Amino acid sequence: MRHPGFRRLFTAAAAGKLGTQIGYVAIPLLAVTTLHAGAGQVGLLATLSTLSFLLIGLPAGAWVDRMRRRRVMVAADLSRGLLLGSIPVAWLMDSLTMTQLYAVVLLSGVATVFAEVGQQSYLPQLVDRDQLPAANSALVSVDALNQLAGRSVGGFLVQLVAAPAAIAVNALTDLWSAAWIATIRHPDVRPERRAQRNLVKEVNEGLRFVLKQPVLRAVATAGAMNNLSIQVSVTMLPVVFVSELGLSEGVVGLYLAVGGIGVFLGARSSRWIGERLGQGRTLWILGLAVAPFALLVPLVDRGAGLWLAGLSWLLTTFRVGVNNVIQVSFRQRCTPEELLGRMNATMRFLLTGALAVGAALAGGLGAAAGPRAALWAGAIGMALVWIPIFLSPLRTLRTWPDELEN
Repeated sequence: MRHPGFRRLFTAAAAGKLGTQIGYVAIPLLAVTTLHAGAGQVGLLATLSTLSFLLIGLPAGAWVDRMRRRRVMVAADLSRGLLLGSIPVAWLMDSLTMTQLYAVVLLSGVATVFAEVGQQSYLPQLVDRDQLPAANSALVSVDALNQLAGRSVGGFLVQLVAAPAAIAVNALTDLWSAAWIATIRHPDVRPERRAQRNLVKEVNEGLRFVLKQPVLRAVATAGAMNNLSIQVSVTMLPVVFVSELGLSEGVVGLYLAVGGIGVFLGARSSRWIGERLGQGRTLWILGLAVAPFALLVPLVDRGAGLWLAGLSWLLTTFRVGVNNVIQVSFRQRCTPEELLGRMNATMRFLLTGALAVGAALAGGLGAAAGPRAALWAGAIGMALVWIPIFLSPLRTLRTWPDELEN
């Protein structure tokens, strides 16, 4: 945090993530309360918010590798701010429609793709590579805190000043983020210009780099397994809590908030654990140690069973926080500068795709075999997520190499 450029990037990320969580709550509430949207329309809003990662996630990495990364982030934040700002303006003019909400959510998602790929690709330029674990720990921590606080703030703002005003706050945080990023004085490296460019070839270079390299392939596989398994569990937990156990929605919220606490504690502990166990070894040792607790989550019940499942969820998400910091830092440190955008975009494509598959799998299993069966499927996946790491060269790795060997 003594690095002036990183402080500005951190401030921008904190503001932007807070606004995103506020909008996560306010936009669907606006659709329901003002435009009288049904369940299908609200579901379509949620789908459109992440669809861009699957539609343009891979080519976005190639485009980012052609551009100055800081400029990409500023343009993305400005775009989101203006798009979201159009919602309260249209509401004031009594011209807001669901079509506009759909368009804003979809286009904001496109901007988010570029913002996230740009940030992960710019960070290795901004700080020294041996500072990446500390930098990523701070960014993952503030993301976890915003997931805890941001949605509560969003709900409070909607109740206090109405949903359009809360969305206006989301727009202002994006503009605030753009302003802070624009004031970073660290050089924004211009990518090397090529005489001839081929988008398909450049995308394939990023895919091959991730999927053919044994260590990165293991990280991608473990990350996709983790996202799929977590998504299956998170999708079915509210069904089990409310429909089967008769617990309130507030209890569901508190239980899921425990996951945010776990991610935060894991992110803050990641450097200490990685230095003692070794970076690569931490990923499988911690995963193996937490595996039995993941298998206790489907046993959730009233009374003591609820507390036991809550503790298990805390430990499982603690492992997620540790892994997020270590894996992202490793990817950034070991990827050549000219491939950072495509590597990060490929990872985002795979990990976001796993979330979509996990949500669909949860619904299918829940309908065919019941919500508990879906919880067990998610728990088994979370318990086995360390295996791809153990079967890779990461098994004995204590420190990250500066370059990867095939």
